[in-house]
Amino acid sequence: MTFLIVTVAVTAILFVLDRKKTIAGIKKGLKKLGKIMPVFFFMLVLAVLGLTLMPEDLIQRYLTGSNQYLAALAGLAVGSVAILPGFIAFPLGEILRGQGVPYMVIAAFTSSLMMVGILTFPVEKEFFGTRFALVRNLTSMLIAACVALAMGLVFGELF
Repeated sequence: MTFLIVTVAVTAILFVLDRKKTIAGIKKGLKKLGKIMPVFFFMLVLAVLGLTLMPEDLIQRYLTGSNQYLAALAGLAVGSVAILPGFIAFPLGEILRGQGVPYMVIAAFTSSLMMVGILTFPVEKEFFGTRFALVRNLTSMLIAACVALAMGLVFGELF
């Protein structure tokens, strides 16, 4: 909400300073929004279908395997499918912890869930270009893996 208030305030100030440029900027932004909406809508449909068709116990089954490294890789893979905000990812992590999923695997899952986005790749590619989208997603995946390993060390799950 704060972001919205700041955006409206800055837009109002800019409108007072230079109406022509502000109106041109708003028109340009709306034009870009109209261009990206079909891609964004398609991404949302894919995310909803994926989450709807996936059985509830599937994630838990693959994230509690006897080999924690494979389970962490599974967490990275499953989490990287769609980007979700923290207020959804962290409660989901708590549910998984209650089902016996190790902290390292939860860290891999939630980190990649919030930072890596395979389904959002078309949107990123459209806005920022293929190279940027690839580098951002690969870097985010590497960071998520490092976070998972660090959590495994902190909670004594690796050695």
